Amino acid sequence: MPQMQSTFNMTLKGTKRKVIYVATYEILAFLFGTLGFFGFSDSSLERAGALAVFGSIFAVSWNFTYNSLFERWESKRINRGRNFGSRVLHAVGFEAGFLMVLMPAAAWWLEISYLRSLVLNLGLNVFFLFYTFTFTWCFDRVFGLPASAQ
Repeated sequence: MPQMQSTFNMTLKGTKRKVIYVATYEILAFLFGTLGFFGFSDSSLERAGALAVFGSIFAVSWNFTYNSLFERWESKRINRGRNFGSRVLHAVGFEAGFLMVLMPAAAWWLEISYLRSLVLNLGLNVFFLFYTFTFTWCFDRVFGLPASAQ
């Protein structure tokens, strides 16, 4: 499989790549999360925004940790690169870990049942599954693949 080159001749490596990835991802995720929590609950915009702040703070640490673990696993693979399957695995793994923390937090903070929180979070997870997949693909197109995938 040919290597993905940066579309814009911009290359980021190591920690700088991770920091820019996470910061850009989370700014957009915060906006989408606030709108999702607000639009699909009876909560105020302030409470939805506060939950999105919590989600973003957790996601930043989880994102950095998860991507580091994923890249460690990825660097040990015989076949390098990021194909469709590895991108799906990356997105699903991230969202599953995130759901385990955010679902009970949302139920408590928004004062909704665990079932309603689960449905709300699953809806957001489906959205963020596609968002994560698309964002990572676009990020790789702009900045090239990380060293672990080259």
